[in-house]
Amino acid sequence: MLGRLNHVGLATPSIAHARDRYARLFGEAAVGAPFDLPERGVKVCFVDAPNTQLELIEPLGDASPIAGFLARNPAGGQHHLCFEVADLDAAMADAQAFGMQALGVPRLGAHGTRIVFLHPRETGGILIELMEAPDDGH
Repeated sequence: MLGRLNHVGLATPSIAHARDRYARLFGEAAVGAPFDLPERGVKVCFVDAPNTQLELIEPLGDASPIAGFLARNPAGGQHHLCFEVADLDAAMADAQAFGMQALGVPRLGAHGTRIVFLHPRETGGILIELMEAPDDGH
């Protein structure tokens, strides 16, 4: 069902500060430009690590789902793991057959592909994002 790890989502109260930290760790070229996703209530920035990406996520306001996460974790931290799937609808059907519940319906994510999250109650307390991605041999 699951493909390769695409990214690790990291909630942060400040992308600017987190960007600086990851630019020192991975090099300035590895850190992308931040961009807003107002329909999701977040600003995101991707960091290219050697074998995956880190997605830095900052709330755009108090109504953002990330704001609630940061209220419980003021310094930020790991928010979710994102795995690629070749067919999101088939992966959702498989997840449902295993007793897992999707949070909402598929929508476009930060990479411009369809995504859905699985409820952490059924995934050992870890928020899992499924991202539809073409099979490119990884």
